[in-house]
Amino acid sequence: MLKTMNQKISVFLILFSTGYLYLSFQLKEYPYVPVDSDLVPKALGILLIGLAVLLFFDKSSESDEERKKRVVPKKEILVLVSVGGMIFLYIFLFEGLGFLLTTALFVFFCSWFLGYKKWLSNALVSIIFPSVLYYLFNYLLQIRLPQGLLPF
Repeated sequence: MLKTMNQKISVFLILFSTGYLYLSFQLKEYPYVPVDSDLVPKALGILLIGLAVLLFFDKSSESDEERKKRVVPKKEILVLVSVGGMIFLYIFLFEGLGFLLTTALFVFFCSWFLGYKKWLSNALVSIIFPSVLYYLFNYLLQIRLPQGLLPF
């Protein structure tokens, strides 16, 4: 039944997105808001199911060259695990430190770890990017992000 790697991956994605959609439908609804907090998760879950179904019926065949591309060197596995650890640390500190500080630290250290060595531009991007997002969400979209330690 599941002959290709695409079909195996698509079955996993369909199961994952089904669970994700189930959890999305459990989100609390808020009265008097134009766009509720469950819109994006529901749309992403439905989109993922649709793309997984298309992947299942994809007719492209896998060659030996493509199989060799799937092999990840051990050095890169360490990099992937390290970035995953940074993501978990970001999630863990998100509420306590707040969106601005946590995102600025994450962008700075993750970029530095992945090889970007220009300190000034890295620092500017890691401060300006979360600040613009924070302003957009809190003041234009009126979606409250965690403020954490900062008073605004």
